Amino acid sequence: MNRNIFVILILAVLFVSCDDVFDPAIENNRDKNTTYVEPNFGQGLLTQGYARIPSNNWSFNDVATDDAVTNITGDGYRAMATGSWTASVNATDRWSSCLSGIQYLNLFLSEVNKMTFAKDANSDKLFKDRMTGEAFGLRALLMYNLLQAHAGWVKGKLLGFPIFLTEQTLTSDFNLPRADFNKCVERIYNDIDSAQFHLPLDYKDLANNAAIPSEYQAKGVADYSVYNLVLGQKFTGLMSGRIMKAIRSQVALLAASQAYTGTDGSTGTWEDAAKYAAEVLKLGRPIAAPTYGLAPYASGVTWFNNSTEINALTNGANTVETIWRAGTSNNRDLETQNYPPTLNGQGRINPTQNLVDAFPMANGYPKDLSAGTSKVFDPSKPYDNRDPRLKAFVLVNGATLRSTTINMTSGDDAVNAKPTSSRTSYYMLKLLRQDVNVMSVGANTQLHYKPRIRYTEIYLNYAEAANEAWGPKGDPMGYGFSAYDIIKAIRSRALNITNDPYLETISDKDAMRTLIRNERRLELCFEGFRFWDLRRWKVNLSELNAPALGITLSGTVSSPVFSAPSVVESRVYGNYMYYGPIPYGETVKWSNLLQNDGWK
Repeated sequence: MNRNIFVILILAVLFVSCDDVFDPAIENNRDKNTTYVEPNFGQGLLTQGYARIPSNNWSFNDVATDDAVTNITGDGYRAMATGSWTASVNATDRWSSCLSGIQYLNLFLSEVNKMTFAKDANSDKLFKDRMTGEAFGLRALLMYNLLQAHAGWVKGKLLGFPIFLTEQTLTSDFNLPRADFNKCVERIYNDIDSAQFHLPLDYKDLANNAAIPSEYQAKGVADYSVYNLVLGQKFTGLMSGRIMKAIRSQVALLAASQAYTGTDGSTGTWEDAAKYAAEVLKLGRPIAAPTYGLAPYASGVTWFNNSTEINALTNGANTVETIWRAGTSNNRDLETQNYPPTLNGQGRINPTQNLVDAFPMANGYPKDLSAGTSKVFDPSKPYDNRDPRLKAFVLVNGATLRSTTINMTSGDDAVNAKPTSSRTSYYMLKLLRQDVNVMSVGANTQLHYKPRIRYTEIYLNYAEAANEAWGPKGDPMGYGFSAYDIIKAIRSRALNITNDPYLETISDKDAMRTLIRNERRLELCFEGFRFWDLRRWKVNLSELNAPALGITLSGTVSSPVFSAPSVVESRVYGNYMYYGPIPYGETVKWSNLLQNDGWK
């Protein structure tokens, strides 16, 4: 990256309004020494960290997997998947963005004690404490994203990223080597520990002095109004102790995964990954059979279309499913981009037949193993008697959307009928609010929010790690639930069944692994997970290169004729593409910055 980015200060980006904070000065052209009394200086540095969180927006890297394709010819993920992924052209690149965010955070951490955030000394101290925790937490998150996107093997050693812990200046040595993967994980954990020391578990308003948490009493906070000023509910959405625990679960799962193990590889363990996920799940939530604390279907599965819950989001509040989210926005962007063309949409994200086939029957049996069960797959009626998540996430022929029957046998919604039509005979429905109208007459907008971390992800993290550590029903640590218990609860929520006869046939670790991975694929589809999951699992190259399949329909909407699945788009990944590259320009500039094997 250009070292000049490390000496640029962006001031006054985020404004937090309260009576006890200084008003910003009129003059904006100043250096650091003249901005220490302005709260916007420090807040602006932190904002640069928040702004660089990759999960702020939907990536739709699903179109670089076997789950989806897109009708956008210039899409970066589409180019990657079809043979144009290089160290110079990389839609998954996070290198410069995350490292520049880390620079802003390092600057904040080095200068925070010189800053002033409030006239009252106690309030000022508490602001510094909280914001220091935010900075450590954001730095840990950005480092995790660097590992996910750029860690890889170099001549038999697993490397991460260069570790910068102080502000870089024009005289700093930028030609640092990439640190060992385990050193990077250790650094992330250290930052998480530091963040948790400085942050409350959650932001909430207190009613009296007796309610001040003991750890803050030990820090000298004696007035609940001061606590509320700095750590009250209005700050929900900032880094918190609970969020840090969830991020630790994500890091531990990555570190334990198959792609990073081996000689000179990760020392992460599945036991640790299970432990950290369990800590999040057990943190102040009722977690007992049969639901184990899972949010109900409307909140935990179709959360994106739960208008009552979404419309009630105020003051940074979370839903019961959400650990951390970005802010709400009132728009119709997702619907405009992804509704089918007959509803004036652009039909951009097209689920594949591969994904559709992954949804089981309504009794939980895979469609190919349903013969002899109460719900037998009928190829002439392929969407009948299926897992309800299929029609909640994927728009299929004959479905009704906004009082319109979607006909994929003919007309604009048929395969390739126009540039905005589906390429697979399916349209994405997940993430879309169905009370949005994008037609020219009566167009409206609705509130949307982007989850950064959902509880369902953490449940699936636990199930995967616990199965790998102890098998389907193992619980040697006494958490009170096993991988089997969690997967049964997830499937029960989705299928609305008490008994799960197919799950009962799963008795060994390998079979449970297959089922857990499929449940993760379904529950988290279109949320930006599968691209990374396939790689950290180190699936066979043939699976990584599984072609994206689609079908063509003829006949009528009520009596469709389905073609056999055919290849819509091939996947072209080399055996080194389990690990993303370091940007080519960076390896040219810095001789100590080694590229991952295979990339040029």
